[in-house]
Amino acid sequence: MDPFLIKAIQLLLSLSLLIVLHELGHFIPAKLFKTRVEKFYLFFDVKFALFKKKIGGTEYGIGWLPLGGYVKISGMIDESMDREQMAKPPEPWEFRSKPAWQRLIIMLGGVTVNLVLGFVIYMMVLFVWGSSFVTPEDMPRGFVVAEEFKEFGFQDGDRILEVNGLEFENSLDINRHLFMRDVKTITVLHQDGTEETVSVPAEIGSKMFEEGVMQPFIPIQNAVLDSVLLDKTAGIAGLQKGDSIISFNNQEIGYWHELSPLSQDAKNKEVEVVFKRGAEIKSLKVTPDEEGLIGVTSKRDFNVQSRQYGFAESITEGFKFGYWTLHDYVAQFKYVFTAKGATQVGGFGAIGSIFPDAWDWQGFWMATAFISIILAFMNILPIPALDGGHVVFLMYEIISGKAPNEKFMEYAQMVGFFILIALVLFANGNDIYRWLFE
Repeated sequence: MDPFLIKAIQLLLSLSLLIVLHELGHFIPAKLFKTRVEKFYLFFDVKFALFKKKIGGTEYGIGWLPLGGYVKISGMIDESMDREQMAKPPEPWEFRSKPAWQRLIIMLGGVTVNLVLGFVIYMMVLFVWGSSFVTPEDMPRGFVVAEEFKEFGFQDGDRILEVNGLEFENSLDINRHLFMRDVKTITVLHQDGTEETVSVPAEIGSKMFEEGVMQPFIPIQNAVLDSVLLDKTAGIAGLQKGDSIISFNNQEIGYWHELSPLSQDAKNKEVEVVFKRGAEIKSLKVTPDEEGLIGVTSKRDFNVQSRQYGFAESITEGFKFGYWTLHDYVAQFKYVFTAKGATQVGGFGAIGSIFPDAWDWQGFWMATAFISIILAFMNILPIPALDGGHVVFLMYEIISGKAPNEKFMEYAQMVGFFILIALVLFANGNDIYRWLFE
């Protein structure tokens, strides 16, 4: 099956699961507090629904517009903008008739479910599949270091021993830690056998982002192809998985990291690639695209270790993994508000790219857990029309003892809805732009 379709199916399945469970997070406490729920929908039923059935006073259905889902709770100012209902006197079963603390629990239900679900999935993944890591001993050739980081004292061939004075188990996590966490010192083992503790400047993540150095540490490995995209220039030309690159554009290739700058320098130019396939030496022509890419990835030639977890241990480690996933997402969210960061905001295309291009249950569940935590964070943002907007108004009511004016709530809901639509269009517009022009 086409990789695009595999990603699309996984995205649809994942979002459907997360949306249904999110809305259940609102539905269940609403029912517990004897609040009438008029509709429970997966996707939006603008004008019509693909399926609907009424059970016990609630209409359950599937809409045709796959931009989310909703529950319509009686007596609540929401995206339905049901002014006729709100103009009538409050009924005991309506949302607006319930105490503020009950309404707060109902509104926080969806976010809570998404957050807990993300953590639980991580626990399940660690219990079933365990985790993988690479120690300094597993990659004796170390890292090739970006020029911007050599001025701090790092050298090609360095191996990561400690970060902030603590043993650093998975060497491949170093770039993520530098970008999203508070890294002050890194202890490395140089190729000459000496150890050195290198101080890292404050705000190193911002420096990486602004200068576009997102991978300052790249493992040194042989130039052997692990995968070749058939619709890119390398695949079209005839390169295959397992081929070992010998030279590129008449420049000898010793290791994988030497290929990228040569390919970048040859954007939109036809160049010769000499490679070894089995016992034969072959050559062919390729043309790197506008980004200097030819559509290949390297084969890892260093050791990757695995660790299995018992049931109790998987709960503890899964919680840690979920916490740091949320922490890292919140930490990098600030870049969205920069000119460069805004252009990198993605919609459904970007979300779909998180999933593996071949069906892999571990990859599917890891992506689903990540999206679940993102949905929890995004939904709690204080934007009217999101759960976070409702929570802000409820907190105001609890603190002040006075509910906001209903007209104000209607206008706020309307403004929030248009903000969300604009954000959705902007994010997916970025996806389309990158697809067409990048």
